[in-house]
Amino acid sequence: MGTRSYRPYTPSTRQRIVSDFAEITKSEPEKSLVKYVHNPKGRNNRGVITSRFRGGGHKQLYRIIDFKRDKRNIPAKVAAIEYDPNRNARIALLYYQDGEKRYILQPNGLKVGTVITAGVDAPIEDGNALPLANIPLGTTVHNVELTPGRGGQIVRAAGASAQVVAKEGKYVSLKLPSGEVRLIRRECYATIGQVGNTDARNLSAGKAGRTRWKGKKPHVRGSVMNPVDHPHGGGEGRAPIGRSGPVTPWGKPALGAKTRKRKKPSSALIVRRRRKSSKRGRGGRES
Repeated sequence: MGTRSYRPYTPSTRQRIVSDFAEITKSEPEKSLVKYVHNPKGRNNRGVITSRFRGGGHKQLYRIIDFKRDKRNIPAKVAAIEYDPNRNARIALLYYQDGEKRYILQPNGLKVGTVITAGVDAPIEDGNALPLANIPLGTTVHNVELTPGRGGQIVRAAGASAQVVAKEGKYVSLKLPSGEVRLIRRECYATIGQVGNTDARNLSAGKAGRTRWKGKKPHVRGSVMNPVDHPHGGGEGRAPIGRSGPVTPWGKPALGAKTRKRKKPSSALIVRRRRKSSKRGRGGRES
């Protein structure tokens, strides 16, 4: 899980940093675990663009990931580590003893040939899934459920991990990657370990074309648009935005304005808020 850089033979290779894919052991996906998912390219059912700057991209199939880990007390052997174009984490192909095959997120350090399992009595080892109530304090976990039986919904990105910090009553306190401490039901399952491909944050596309391969179009600054297209648009030359602060294309305050609903029910489960992110300076990107 390292990275590879290039000599600057061309302008695009000067800044290019890619993964070395050293951990990948299988290039073709398991046919029974992939499906076609229509890519709306940012458009709704009427063909109108509702999410800007999306479109194009390389053809890809969706890998069906087992976020629930609901095959309990059945050992599974790691058959391969594969690349997944739909996420920045790697995926591991499991062969269960009863013959079933499933994909899971690859924990950091999980190797081909390792035997893992899920259940209340599973050992505390990377890749095993247990209820939070059975995981010791201080343990690093990922793929955490928010509702029992629904499957992991948080801590799934490459290199992400949460930490079990306290247990009290029906809830377990979890410190999330953002710094937020949140209460989660004891029955919710989580997977031991940190998500693999920790070097994903160090990659650099190097050229605009690699971003287009991912289905992303260029993000255009609001100040270069016309007034009909963005509140920052219009004026002669490089004109100021003409407002007390930057806003979104729909007129809402940007760069620091809180958007969380005040009466959201899950706010009662947040013990400590996430650490505040610094506002973008003059060089920051406009909406």
